[in-house]
Amino acid sequence: MVKGEQTNHLLIFGLGYSGRAIAKAAVAAGWCVSATTRGETTAEPGVTLLPFSKAAPSIATATHILSTAAPDETGDPVLARYHAALKAAPAQWLGYLSTTGVYGDAKGNWVDEDSKPNPGSARTQRRVAAEHGWAALGKPLAIFRLAGIYGPGRSMLDDLRSGQGRHVLKPGHLFGRIHREDIAQAVLAAFSQNATGIFNLSDDEPAAPSDVVQEAARLLGIAPPPPVPYEQIAKTMSPMALSFWAENRKVAAEKTKSRLGLAWRYPSYRQGLAAILAEERANGLP
Repeated sequence: MVKGEQTNHLLIFGLGYSGRAIAKAAVAAGWCVSATTRGETTAEPGVTLLPFSKAAPSIATATHILSTAAPDETGDPVLARYHAALKAAPAQWLGYLSTTGVYGDAKGNWVDEDSKPNPGSARTQRRVAAEHGWAALGKPLAIFRLAGIYGPGRSMLDDLRSGQGRHVLKPGHLFGRIHREDIAQAVLAAFSQNATGIFNLSDDEPAAPSDVVQEAARLLGIAPPPPVPYEQIAKTMSPMALSFWAENRKVAAEKTKSRLGLAWRYPSYRQGLAAILAEERANGLP
């Protein structure tokens, strides 16, 4: 490093499923990375772990700050504790992981990065409030609206193996998805470019859950679970699951990919599931 040059330092609030992948990608790209935890968390090579309650010094030195923490009934936990520190922070870029759920029900139509949020549940209303809270800090901000997250250890392959996979039939009802590695590459591209604005992280092929179940079963060489009409299985769903199924939309991400100069590594669930299975088998898993 040239004398006097500032080292890029990324602070991540929350080293969960997506945060860990982002941290790994940032370390591989040469960034200094620290991340907060709220309990026992295994270390990621090259990442400095910090208790959530002791993040203030890193906020004061980080060049880039990303929050992966979801709001709860009391609001955004990061803003609640560190609002003043974040407002005074010298960081040149802030990022917040939100959800495509903020778009609400589009009756099966397309939404994109310019679509107005229309949250239809208390959960997604809290997300919109958190987005507004981060924007109110007055810093350069990127908001990433994520579709259904999947990847190694968290896919329909795992659900079928555990006997938890359900073959729900609801004709015309589609969901968007995004592989964990595509989240990591998009977020890395954004903070490397100091890109700001709204970014949709959703793959190129919104699909019916029935299609995903059948493809996962095909890859595993097993019969899919018997199909069950949504109206029947809804009686056993949790309130959160019902809130997901109450909304139908297709999420476009062409503007995001164009702005960040990338293509999805896994443009549909088919490539994503196949890659997960190939990695598992390369690691000796059945």
